[in-house]
Amino acid sequence: MASTTMTMAKALNEGLRRAMEKNPKVLLMGEDIGRLGGVFRITDGLQKDFGEDRVIDAPLAESAIVGTAVGLAIRGYRTVCEIQFDGFVYPAFDQIVSQVAKLHKRSEGVYTMGLVIRIPFQGGIGAIEHHSESPESYFAQTAGLRVVSCATPNDAYWMIQQSVEHDDPIIFCEPKSRYWEKGEVDLEGAPRGLFEAEVRREGRDVTVIGYGSSVKTMLRAADTAELEGTSLEVIDARSVAPLDLDTMARSVQKTGRLVVVQEAPHTASIGSEIVAELTERCFYSLRAPGLRVSGYHVPYPPSRIEDDFRPSVDRILDAVDRTMGYDS
Repeated sequence: MASTTMTMAKALNEGLRRAMEKNPKVLLMGEDIGRLGGVFRITDGLQKDFGEDRVIDAPLAESAIVGTAVGLAIRGYRTVCEIQFDGFVYPAFDQIVSQVAKLHKRSEGVYTMGLVIRIPFQGGIGAIEHHSESPESYFAQTAGLRVVSCATPNDAYWMIQQSVEHDDPIIFCEPKSRYWEKGEVDLEGAPRGLFEAEVRREGRDVTVIGYGSSVKTMLRAADTAELEGTSLEVIDARSVAPLDLDTMARSVQKTGRLVVVQEAPHTASIGSEIVAELTERCFYSLRAPGLRVSGYHVPYPPSRIEDDFRPSVDRILDAVDRTMGYDS
């Protein structure tokens, strides 16, 4: 079967299964990922099929999970660590930025850090504090780490396999609010490069760039804008460290206008970096300043008002109207 329809959660599960079938040194480690299959059931059935020595139920100690994965990487294993929720990654922060990101350079290439740290991130599920955060900027700023995010089931299926096979450590951000949405998955095709952006919709008036859960919101905004006579080009960044600035710049040079969308607060963020880089590269093509649509610079709010915090179709269209309002 060349293609099929599945949820993002199932696509991640199948991608992990395929990676484990191809390489017996691929291990999974995390809290409740074995018998339970993880809180989002991403690893459902994998311990039963591959055994407890390859799908390991770890104690509630993120620093120990990542630290153990570092040792395993030195010995040639490829460990996929699951962080149960985005806000739980901070106990492992020192291990990630001080060991995972630096051991390859510190050892002058003797050791590679072929490990993946999976983080369900962003909001939209009505969760409590520490369960709806966007920590990607912390890791993108750290030299030695790669940071990617899937937005579709097809990308989830292929990107998790590509990440497992990569010799650099990967922070793999999964938009938890999209886990249960279905999409077409090409099981046999050639995947896009892991660090390449993708134009999800072509347009002529404004370039709109985002990643993770924001991609679907941007596409909905593009549908609405089209009804009002404005054509949006929607780009899924897919990788936030490194950024595929060449793809983004080609679009901005065509449209002359830029809006970046993210759930994280705008200060010192991925959106800030995209606007700054594209302003440098495309200064003489821009007809208006680049704008950001983001979460606000406050702690993530209670679930009853999270929709006011997250970027919406209306907020994206407001930014589009503002950038279109500048004189040509």
